[in-house]
Amino acid sequence: MTDNNEKSVRGMNDMAGEGMSESVKVSILVVSFNTRDETLEALRSVVKEARDVPYELIVVDNASKDGSAAAIRAEFPDIRLIASEQNLGFGKANNLAATEAKGDFLLLLNPDTVTLRGAVDRLVDFAMAYPDNGIWGGRQYYPDLSLNATSCWRQMTIWGQLMWALGLLKMFPDNGLFNYDGYGGWDRSDIREVETVSGSFLLIRRDLWEKLDGFDTTFIMYGEDADLCCRARQAGARPIVTPNAEIIHYGGRSEKVRADKMERLLRAKVAFSDTHSNSFHAFVFRLVFRTLVIVRLLGFSLRKAIRRDQRSADSFNAWRDVWARRRTWLQGY
Repeated sequence: MTDNNEKSVRGMNDMAGEGMSESVKVSILVVSFNTRDETLEALRSVVKEARDVPYELIVVDNASKDGSAAAIRAEFPDIRLIASEQNLGFGKANNLAATEAKGDFLLLLNPDTVTLRGAVDRLVDFAMAYPDNGIWGGRQYYPDLSLNATSCWRQMTIWGQLMWALGLLKMFPDNGLFNYDGYGGWDRSDIREVETVSGSFLLIRRDLWEKLDGFDTTFIMYGEDADLCCRARQAGARPIVTPNAEIIHYGGRSEKVRADKMERLLRAKVAFSDTHSNSFHAFVFRLVFRTLVIVRLLGFSLRKAIRRDQRSADSFNAWRDVWARRRTWLQGY
């Protein structure tokens, strides 16, 4: 195991440029699941853009059926690839990758991302300049380079989730009142402490990660980053983001079925409220999430009746499925 990791470090440093120390500064952890082409693009961008900081790449493939593991091994023979025979989920897979890591920092990077303009180097430099914060993030864009505001969040609030449930968040995404949890109106163009840094591009001190025992694997998918940052803040960390470390984040490439995605998301939100709220607030959150699904179901039912098109019918069917599964997602994880 050690020999493989040393080989990985040497290979990555050779590709990233000469003059680096072989002592790993940051371990970049990537978890893939049926995202072969996106994962390869993400790894290429890291190799291209991480030029100064000594790093290693560790990839966990969650039993992909699209040939991801073979393609990664063929193009990047020197990285540390863990080809799992089962889908471990995001949190458990990252925990596994972290046990192999040598870096002083861990960088969690989604497979559907592209790092831009030395993003890894800049994020590590930012962490060195703000060492007491413990968790650091950057600025994210969609493929057309418009702002992807999912780079950071407030901790989930009843008000913010109610605005989502009633559709006001979607109507007024740039309004700080209606998009409270998402820091509506802030273009991420300045350095700011936040409550949650998205796990798609999250740098954390390795000793803090180990103190927190990594991700809580109760969260099978979604909510892992919010829970991690909440526990980190309780331990004295102050998550912070910079506009100078930039990535493209496509988003949602491994979740193909809309009803499945919403079920997982709602389960995660319920689990988070149960873990980090009192019993009354947890009860209110469940009412809000019920309201969310009912509002969507009624809205798409009306749109389907008026438009009579396939897209409206598909949306209605998806939300009908989510409502039918409410006994499952209301239990959380």
